[in-house]
Amino acid sequence: MQTQTAKIDVPKGYEIESVNNATGEVKFRPLKDAILGIRTVEDLLIHNGLTQEQFDAQVQGLDEDEKAYRLLKLLAKTLNQGWTPDWNNDNEYKYTPWFYMGGSAGFRFDDCASWGSDSYVGSRLCFKSSVLAEHAGKHFIEVYRKFMI
Repeated sequence: MQTQTAKIDVPKGYEIESVNNATGEVKFRPLKDAILGIRTVEDLLIHNGLTQEQFDAQVQGLDEDEKAYRLLKLLAKTLNQGWTPDWNNDNEYKYTPWFYMGGSAGFRFDDCASWGSDSYVGSRLCFKSSVLAEHAGKHFIEVYRKFMI
């Protein structure tokens, strides 16, 4: 029997997770570097298959803070790659960016914080690691500013 091959295009920023030999189904997962490569709102929207126009249509009529909240929810969902916080688990750390809100230096990223189940942070906006929280806080600071101020 002769071996046959079929070429498939792996989407940019993804790698093959598994192949089902019976059905031929191929599953992809995002590359870790691709997730951390999301550094702008445009990157975030493209990664989620949206154009700026499509997003604008979804948030039409909302205030700026509400639009920013929608972007931050999408960012957390994207960077967390399916992870959702278990608020009943005191041993599971949750992380969120921390900001200085004013003063002579103005609004700026400061650090990220870990929170337990007695969190003071919104559950939809936390991250599964400090690396992701820091990434979000540094690269999406203008979105956080619109949401918080």
